[in-house]
Amino acid sequence: MDIPPVLPVPVDPAAKDAALRRAAQALEATFLAEMLNAAGLGAAREGLGGGGAGEDHFASFLSREHARIMVEGGGIGLSESIFNALKEQADDR
Repeated sequence: MDIPPVLPVPVDPAAKDAALRRAAQALEATFLAEMLNAAGLGAAREGLGGGGAGEDHFASFLSREHARIMVEGGGIGLSESIFNALKEQADDR
């Protein structure tokens, strides 16, 4: 039983590929942001130089922006692998 997609799939192959690539890049950026957070990027500094609660709240924005810029610069190649897998799956339909 095939479940129809919730969002309309673009008919134009170029638009379809662009949508798949954007989705793959967004997933890679999310992954990289989590890795940057785990590595301690944006962690509050100890002592007088720390930014307090405000710094803690906005650290995730910094991680996401760093990750987005990394992906725009080529990332770690994860988005390309995800794109190829999504494209292969979409072509099988």
